Amino acid sequence: MSAVSDSDTDTPGYDRPSVEAWLAANVAVLAPPLEWVKLEGGHSNLTYLLVDAAGRRAVIRRPPQGELLPKAHDMAREFAVISGLGPTPVPVAEAHALCLDTSVTGAPFYVMSEVPGRAMYTAEAVEEYLSVEARGNVGASFIETLAALHSVDPDEVGLGDLGRRDGYVQRQLKTWYGSWTASAAGAAYDDDRVHRLFTQLTAAAPEQGAARVVHGDYGLHNCMLGPDGAVAAVLDWEIATLGDPLADFAYAVNGWGDPDDEVRISHESATTAPGFARRQALIDRYAELTGADLSYIGFYRTFNYFKTACILHGVYARYLEGKKSSEGIDLPGLKERMQAAILLADQGALDLK
Repeated sequence: MSAVSDSDTDTPGYDRPSVEAWLAANVAVLAPPLEWVKLEGGHSNLTYLLVDAAGRRAVIRRPPQGELLPKAHDMAREFAVISGLGPTPVPVAEAHALCLDTSVTGAPFYVMSEVPGRAMYTAEAVEEYLSVEARGNVGASFIETLAALHSVDPDEVGLGDLGRRDGYVQRQLKTWYGSWTASAAGAAYDDDRVHRLFTQLTAAAPEQGAARVVHGDYGLHNCMLGPDGAVAAVLDWEIATLGDPLADFAYAVNGWGDPDDEVRISHESATTAPGFARRQALIDRYAELTGADLSYIGFYRTFNYFKTACILHGVYARYLEGKKSSEGIDLPGLKERMQAAILLADQGALDLK
């Protein structure tokens, strides 16, 4: 996350006097009055860096204003996950306090430690922040962090009730295929390959192993990297749940672009800059660290391309229907990304067991 502005008055979603009074009573690491610095990133959640007169710093986070989808922007879930993972080898911010009393500022919010570093969204950002030598360290740290997460027994860290343990992929397939069919009219776009892929993937889904905490959106855009290329903290745990770690791993692998990929969902992939490890190196390292049987990695990668296509299709439909402002949005580019995900899933389906 990066600082973009500081204002004494422009903190939408936060009643500053009320919040600062609550912080004074509940967060020992800060002493109001506070300077509020808006942070960019973390989806649309309203996230600020808080700095007190002694220079002590923390981060506050709440959902966006307005009507929200059920289970979206779940601050209590995020707080529970970073609290549970705090004592483990998984790097997360320190959880300070959670407020579920919506009378304070209209929504739940939580406070965590600030973790210095930067998330990487594009190759251009990489060129600006990381040396070529540092980029060589990113892949190992990135995949070792994910392997550490998938090695945590959720029951041992108080996260055993984070979600349902079985049938993760099957439930995801039904959810996202349902999204596709529901969005087809609004998107004015359908594709026979998606319907065929749903049938193929449903039939080919392997039996799930032990459930683990899955991040759900693990990528360099949700990792704070130090200037040495090491992962300092993993952010944005709002959709974390219990599920199949291999699905989580394959999502991360799909998002790790290689420079010579013939088809890309995003042409701005951070890892296409010179100096990064190749995708296969990450796959090999994960297998070495976890001992996981990756014989079905092709299925999991195909499943994730299918899921990505359905997600982008739903977003595209909401823009066309006017449910989200499309100002400044590259709608043709969004459609091309969706079609690229379908093509990659269709190619992967040729090798399904």
